[in-house]
Parts: sequence; C-alpha cells; structure tokens
Amino acid sequence: MEFKHPWIPMTKATEKDMLESIGKKNLDELFSNIPEKFKLQNDLDIPRSHSEIEVTRRIRDLAGKNKPADTGRVFLGAGIGMHYVPAIVPALAGRSEFLTSYTSYQAEVSQGMLQTLFEYQSLLAEILEIDVVNSSMYDMATAVAEAARMTARVKKRRSRFFVPGTINPEHYNVIHTYTEPADIELEKVEYDKKTGLMSLSDLESKIDDQVAGVYVENPSYLGFIETQVDEISTIVHDNDALLVAGVDVLSLGLMRPPGNYGADIVVAEGQHLGSPMTFGGPLLGIFGCTNDRKLIYQMPGRLVGMTRTEEEPYEDGYVLTLSPREQHIRREKATSNICSNQALAAVTAAIYMSLLGPTGLQQVGETIGYKANYTAKMLDKIRGVQAPALGESIWKEFVVRFENGTTVKDIHDGLLERGLHGGRILTDEFPTLGESMLFCVTEVHSKETIDELVQAVEEIVSQGGAQ
Repeated sequence: MEFKHPWIPMTKATEKDMLESIGKKNLDELFSNIPEKFKLQNDLDIPRSHSEIEVTRRIRDLAGKNKPADTGRVFLGAGIGMHYVPAIVPALAGRSEFLTSYTSYQAEVSQGMLQTLFEYQSLLAEILEIDVVNSSMYDMATAVAEAARMTARVKKRRSRFFVPGTINPEHYNVIHTYTEPADIELEKVEYDKKTGLMSLSDLESKIDDQVAGVYVENPSYLGFIETQVDEISTIVHDNDALLVAGVDVLSLGLMRPPGNYGADIVVAEGQHLGSPMTFGGPLLGIFGCTNDRKLIYQMPGRLVGMTRTEEEPYEDGYVLTLSPREQHIRREKATSNICSNQALAAVTAAIYMSLLGPTGLQQVGETIGYKANYTAKMLDKIRGVQAPALGESIWKEFVVRFENGTTVKDIHDGLLERGLHGGRILTDEFPTLGESMLFCVTEVHSKETIDELVQAVEEIVSQGGAQ
C-alpha cells in the first residue's frame, strides 16, 4: 500500500502523473536547467520530523510555562482588561452560522448574520446615545486613527488634530501612522500634572480654524475621569471643529454617554464585551457618529441597514449599505480597508450586551467602580504609596506612585514572586509621574485577592524592594 502523508496530499503516483503530463521522467529532469552549483547537495541541517504525539507534547510543555491570566490575580490593564465572559457567549458565538471570516455580501443567504450585526449597531447606538454605529473596526487605536482622518475629510482645508497628553502612547503611534501620509498634523494638548485633566487654557490657545477635530477620553488611559467634557465640547464646537470621544462601554452603566455631552464621533474598545484577552487580540473597534450626512458618508467600515416590505405580511430585510471600503469601490475613493474578520467579535459583543441588558450593564459598572476605588483606598494607606496618583475620580484603572525609594521593578518582581501580576509600568511612557504603575481592577478580582495584593505591596515597600 502506498504511503500517504497525513498533511501533504501529494503521492508518488500523483507526482508521476504530473511529470508525465509535461513530458518529464523525474524531478531531476524537471530541474535540469538549473546549474548544479545552485542545487543543494546535502541534507538541510534541521531537526528530524516528529510525530503528532511528540509535537502535541512539546507544545503543551511550552504552553505550560505561561501563567494563566484568568485566575483573577492579574492587575494589568492599559486598555485591555480581564473581564468575566459568561459561558453562553462563546457557546453562541462559536456556532457554525457565525464562525466564519466571510463578509455578508450576499444578503439573500446571510440574513441571520446581517441581523445580528444590525442588533450590535443598535445596542451600541442606544448605550452610547449616538445615532449611527458601524459594524466594527479593528480596535480602538485604529478607530481613533480613522476618526482623525474622517474629521479632516469632513472639515475640508483643515489639517490639524488634537489628542490629550495622557493618551495611550501605543494609540498615539497608530494615529500618527494613519495621519502622517494624509498630511494631518497631530498635536497633544497639555494636561494638569496633579489632576490629569486636559488643560482648557492650552486647548483654547492652540485651537484655530485649521483644527479639524479634538479627541478626548473619558475615562482616560491613565484611569481618571475627565470631568471637563462639557467645557471641552463647547470650546471645540465654538471653533467649528469635531469632538471625538473615546469611552469604555462598561463604564456607561454609571457615567454619562458621549452623545450626552455633544460628541460628534465616538470610539471605544469592544474587547471588554465578551472577548478574552488572548495575548492582545483579536480586539474590536467601536465607531459611531451623529446623524449628519456629511459624517455618515465619510464613516469608515461597513453599515448594516434594515428595510421592510410595503405590504402584509410585513417582513424585515437586512443588507450591507454605505460600505466605502476598498473592496467595494475604487481604492482611491475608499475611506478604509477594514476587513471581514472583526464581524465575529462584533457578534460576540452583541451576545454579551443582550445577555447583560441595562440592569446588568449597570451592575457590572458599579462592581468595577467599587472594587477599583476600594483597591486604591487600601493602597493609599501604605506609607510611601500614593493611589490614585493622578486624578480625583477613578472607575477601573488608576495610577499608583511609589515615593519611598522603592522602584516599580521592585514592586513588579515582588508581586510576581507572590503569584500576582501588577499594573503596567509607566516610567518610560510618563517619566514625570515618577515610579508609577497603572493598575486595573475589574469584576473578576475578589476582595481576598485585592487584600492579598495590598498586603504584598506593603511587604515589598517595607522591605525596600523584592526579596
């Protein structure tokens, strides 16, 4: 019986038939036109092949070296956080009807997927208090970047875009990558070094008739709540610019939605809505805008629309509409090149939001806010520790500064030795904050684990570093 490789479909018989069809007897004859000096004369110096059992064992050994993040002992956030995902969410999102990277071009065979994406858009539009939401972006960073380009397209002959000085540096780099080729000038607005709030005086002094848009985050990347959103909105709109707001959807069970304070464009990270961290992806960019034709027609990505038959029995139909991506229209006229694969993350978010409902969203937001503020309060009681070190009001993330000579590396290493993972180290990103870390507390962190974290930090600080 002829040997058949488990992964390579080519057999000797198939190889022979293919060679005979082009008049060759063997592979040497097929490649006879290649000089001998260019041919490999000896075996490749690579390890021997392994069986499936050996490969599986090796991969499991490597994976076993990772420390699981779903134990509620990781306080690392910076935009991507550990949240509880109810079992029903992946069970439904993993159904074969949804688990595909195929874009729903053919409406006649894709009504289920299109309706789910329409519900996703509708749910977020209600939560954000914004009129129109598209069916997904890559992540929050690219959503902000697309928003910056969109403001310049809407506000023609304007080529400046402002971002807060406390923005995530990684997001800033993505925005810069998107805006530089479009000749959009990216500029940071100063912030108060004690409160973290955007400097209104700096914003007023810099904004002019060349500014297309201003980006504000609430909560901010550094965790504090931006309490001046109304004042910022007024300044931006008085100068005929567009206000872009970045939010955390889970916070909106407690906080004012961006549509309430005049945001023209809204962006957010959707990973928090039912998707695991998974080494940083896949993420989900949320993107919405007000019901302004100039904005809607310049919105990147895809929109799912609904129509209804005129006669009884009335039936709803769903279809992709206003899809200015490069696969649909001329490349030079496209507003984005967003791909299909984010649709599954959007479906996951729709399932998660439907499961929570308004009451559940509020409960999750309250739980996160209570636990984060409790953690900050307990850490702040430790001599030489300030929490929160920036801002007065926090919700999920907050800056912790160590002032007694203990370094953030001491804290980081000491916590790891105790089976805990601390926050993101900020010394390189924000050196003016000193020895600081950005901690993230969510609904998955128990009071026992939080108290253990506080005790561990107190021990490390009192001992002058990791032991």
